[in-house]
Amino acid sequence: QVQPVESGGGLVQPGGSLRLSCTSPRDIFSADTVGWHRQAPGSRRELVASVTKSGNTYYQDIAEGRFTVSRDRVMNTVYLQMNSLKPEDTAVYYCNTDFGWRQTYWGQGTQVTVSS
Repeated sequence: QVQPVESGGGLVQPGGSLRLSCTSPRDIFSADTVGWHRQAPGSRRELVASVTKSGNTYYQDIAEGRFTVSRDRVMNTVYLQMNSLKPEDTAVYYCNTDFGWRQTYWGQGTQVTVSS
């Protein structure tokens, strides 16, 4: 079992916050990249944010200023802190770990629903 595991999704009101977690059976700090993606019903899966092995972060425009990616070595976890959530953020959020050639793994996803 090498797939990452996401957690932390749920139902939140507009303007609220959630923190998603991504853990891995492997050393997540050794991944070339850990990415957070999302897929809304009827839409393609899209990249939201990512962090590289060296700690560089990348955010899509949809996440810039609202979402933050961080890592915890002790917990072997990558987090996605999501603030100021909007109904259009409703989606299944997936963690993707890339350890190199043919070593890319996807989690099962965690549902985030933003609704009043």
